[in-house]
Amino acid sequence: MRSTLFPKFVMAGHVKTRYIDLGVEAPIVIGLHGGGPGVSGQSVMGPIAQCLQKDCRFLAPDQVGGFGFTDPGAPTPYGSQSRVDHLADFADTLCLDKVHLVGNSQGAWVAARYAIQRPDRVKSLILIASGTVGKSMGLEVPVLPGLAALQAFDGTREAMHRISLALVHNKATVSDEQIDERFASATRPGAAEAMRRFAIGQSYLEQDTAMRGNFDMRETLPALTKSIPTLVLWGESDQVASIEVGRQLEKLLPNVRFVYIPDVGHHMHVEKPDLVAQYIREHMAA
Repeated sequence: MRSTLFPKFVMAGHVKTRYIDLGVEAPIVIGLHGGGPGVSGQSVMGPIAQCLQKDCRFLAPDQVGGFGFTDPGAPTPYGSQSRVDHLADFADTLCLDKVHLVGNSQGAWVAARYAIQRPDRVKSLILIASGTVGKSMGLEVPVLPGLAALQAFDGTREAMHRISLALVHNKATVSDEQIDERFASATRPGAAEAMRRFAIGQSYLEQDTAMRGNFDMRETLPALTKSIPTLVLWGESDQVASIEVGRQLEKLLPNVRFVYIPDVGHHMHVEKPDLVAQYIREHMAA
């Protein structure tokens, strides 16, 4: 049994990729972090990986786009779709066949898009608080204070501190260690340029006439959730992705179970990993 959070590296396609790998042999769960400066598989998905290590094999890669400690030079010409392609290479490299996918925020869109493209490879989806999924379903996504803090990152530790506080409801759960880890990731050589290139690719994916059909999920996601069990978790105190977006999404996805959790923010899986792990455990079992 894998029982530590010591990261590993693998060549996923042509990209040197850092990831964590925790737990027993099966079932297999891949956790996908969101966007924003300093996020990584370890910092965002590590807490629930530790909670679930007796129940599954939990892997969480740092994805392309300047996130974590994966190669910042990896090209991302299609924004989040480049993350989907990277996930496919990661799964193929490690021979991960049928998996459960857990995605937060932008990572939830990546999980859903991967499942749309490869439904035979996905057992279930757990999507956590995703304004990106909301946008892909045609919804207006307001800029809340937490999202504004992410967008205002200026490369200082003080700004990373503000981001870390904005991602949770209970500010006491934010530690200096978390802030330092995310700050080191966001300010390592090449990370800022990688995030700039990623943002250009994301704009192309969402706005270009020839590409935006790949971003849009208004038809594909409702169809997918008829055959792949899907759970959506949303924090009632989320200051990045409005809970109202979640409530509107619920009306558009009648085959999906929505759970709204009080007293947690956008990173509920960091704030209350035991609770989120229990929802994941029950969803996989069902």
